[in-house]
Formats: sequence, structure tokens, C-alpha cells
Amino acid sequence: MPRRQRTLRRLTTASRWPLGVALTSWRYMWRTTPIHRWEMSGSAAEDSPPEWSPGTDLTEIQHPGDGAGPLVHRVYRTRIEAPRVDAEQLMECLRSDLNRVAPSEFASFQRLDAGDGAMEVGDDYVVRMPGPWDGPVRVVSVTPTSFRLATLEGHLEAGQIEFRAFADHRSIEFVIESWARSGDRLSDLLYSHARMAKEVQLHMWTSLLERVAELTGGRMERGITITTKRVDPGANGEARGPGPDHSRARRRLEALSGRELNFDLPGEPDRMAEQGWHTDDMTAALPGEASGPPQDGGSWEVARELMIAYQVADPDVVRATYRHDAPLAGRDMLLQIRFLGVRFHVGVRVGEVYDETREVDGRQARVFGWDYSTLEGHFEEGKMHYEVWKWLETGEVEFRLRAFSRVARSGPPLLRLGFRLVGRRQQLRFYQQACRRMRRLTEAELDVRRG
Repeated sequence: MPRRQRTLRRLTTASRWPLGVALTSWRYMWRTTPIHRWEMSGSAAEDSPPEWSPGTDLTEIQHPGDGAGPLVHRVYRTRIEAPRVDAEQLMECLRSDLNRVAPSEFASFQRLDAGDGAMEVGDDYVVRMPGPWDGPVRVVSVTPTSFRLATLEGHLEAGQIEFRAFADHRSIEFVIESWARSGDRLSDLLYSHARMAKEVQLHMWTSLLERVAELTGGRMERGITITTKRVDPGANGEARGPGPDHSRARRRLEALSGRELNFDLPGEPDRMAEQGWHTDDMTAALPGEASGPPQDGGSWEVARELMIAYQVADPDVVRATYRHDAPLAGRDMLLQIRFLGVRFHVGVRVGEVYDETREVDGRQARVFGWDYSTLEGHFEEGKMHYEVWKWLETGEVEFRLRAFSRVARSGPPLLRLGFRLVGRRQQLRFYQQACRRMRRLTEAELDVRRG
């Protein structure tokens, strides 16, 4: 494109900035579509982008390895009921003109070769946004029900994004799935720390999903679900850490191996309350299955996998550093606990891991579970059990949390004082959040696997 024409286009795009930001902020604040957001830790083995198809033009492509910060694997998903088109017709419409569903006040797609017809592999586009946010991409895969784009040099991200649809009875499932790191350190700062780019990106793709539903003539069912898995640098084969201070977290983790448990549970349950122990037992119903043993890919198995990967805790509250290549039994875990903007690091150790069939009141249940105990230096003493139950006769599936805890008798005095003042309330809140989170994550993962 001639330089004068490029300059004119950039001035035109920039002139939309004040109005675009105002409209976007207004719509963001007054959004009525339900949005369910779930964040988890991920692994390089499971959350890396798809392999390139043979013959893909890789010139100028920004690979995740070229970027900065964590690899983020994100899935935006919605179900559209009673559409007037099928999945192939919808995707054909999008491939012919992406601007039909773009949030036009904030972003638009420009095809660089200015050709006619539907997109093809090798086509280059630019996502035009106000200011310095233009994002060049290349089409690297096209099927009747999907297409995938890869970022090019100069994009804020380094990775790939895929759009796909599939029919299910009288509905369409539409999915946007991305695998990307920030393009550079500045982009990582805006995304991971200032969170500015993250919210802009979320608004853009959720707005696109809303417009897709309008285009089909159908209606969204249960809003939009967003699942995010984060893979921190160095997590493949090493200690999986909580973010930019990964090296420091790894050293702290290694130091846990020389620590002992900071408590002994009384042998007689009646004495626990006398000695200041709290006993908690909570249950959350998970999606059910058919009666009989746990089903492959079913609710019990999904919950088991989430527990093994320690997805129980909300990463905005508790993040774990551990060697994910080590056995679960005996695993040391460094927990980073966040409260009122302050971060505390404490150690726990996984003890027993069990997978067995139990008989309770004449009913049989398949139970998988594991526990961890607090280590020296923790402001709390105690043991936590995470379990998933399936009642074999009825197919009911449950997540169970059992805990024994009290304020530590040793360790940093300030932390123990803080836990004594507000810890019990926050502790119960964490237990309740964990139960709700396991239910919602299991539901979301089952939806993904059905797709």
C-alpha cells in the first residue's frame, strides 16, 4: 500500500479513538450477557498451540517462543439456540466478511491483498484498532466449520487463534480458542499486570460472540463461558510457578524439602475442640453420570484430573508452585496466598493418595482423594482432604472437602496474629469458593469435551 494511503488510513483509524473508547466503555459497563470466567494453571504439554499444517508459510509469523510472559490458553464458548443457519453456513458467512461480526466501533478486519471471495490459507489480515493496537495475522488453516489465524510481526501477541462452530441438535456451539504469549515485555506488562490489554481483548471477543448469535438469528443459552489456562515460563519439566518471580518461587519450593510438619493431630477426636482445632466438612454436587463405574471422560474423571492438577483453588487467591513431573504422593507445594494485595508464601506436603471403593450405609461409592498437611513456617496448622465420590447405584457425583485446622503455635508472629483475627472467616470463604469452583470447572470441562 502506498505510504500516503497508509498514513491516511492510520489517521482515520486514530480519529475513531475517542468515540470508540467511549462506546466500548459504555457497552462494557452495561453488558447484560452473563459471562462465566474461570482461570486455572496449565501445562506446556496440554496447552500449547496446534502444530503447523505441512506447507504453512511461516515467514514473519510470531511464534509463542518469540513472545514474553506466560503462555495463555483461552477458550471463549457460547451455545446458540434455534439458529436459522447451520454451522457450515455460519462459517462460510464469516469467512466471506469478518466485519459482519466485528465490534465496529472498536475494531475491524482489513484483508491486505484486497481480493474478493472467502478467505483462504495464506491470506493476511490486519485487525485495525485505535492507537498502536493494529494486529497483523495470517490464515493458517481453513475447514468448512473453522479457520485459524497466526500472529505476524508487530502484533501485541505471539501465537494462534481459532474460530469454529459445530451443530448439536437444534443449536450451534461457537468457540474462539487462542494460544498466545504477549508479543513483548511492554505488552506483557499491559496484559499481566496493568490488565488493560486483557480487558480490551475480553470485550472484543465476547462482543464478537454476541454478534455471531445475532447473525444466526438465534439466542444465546447461558451466556458466555471463558476458560483460561496459564503456563508460566519454565513450567515444562520444572517447578510450576505463580508468575514473574518463578525463579524465587522455585528456590522457596526447594527449601521445603528440609521442613517437617508443624503439628500432630490428637488421637482422640473429642480432644480436638479442646485444643483449638476446627473441623470442616463440605460437599458440592457435580454433574451426574449413568450408574456403575466412573465413565471415561465423565464428571468423576474430570473432577479427579482437576484435583490432581490442583485446580481447586482460585488462582487470584491461592497459587501453587510444585514439580508437576513428581508423583502426587509426597509432593511439596509452595502456596502463594493473596489477601488485601499482600502475598504470603507457605509450604504444604501431600500425604496419602487413595482410589478405592467404599461402602457407606449399604451404598457403594468410588472415591478418589488426597490430602496435604502444613509445614514449618505456615501460619496455620492442619490437614486438608480433597475427594471426588461417585455413588455407583445412582450415578451421583460429589466433590468433598474435609479439613482440620487451627492457628499455628510457631512461625512468623505477625502472620499468626493476622490469621487469628481474620483467618477463620477467610478460611470458610475459601472452602465455599473451592466447592463452587469445582462444580463450575467440571461443568465447563465437560462442555469442552462434548465439543
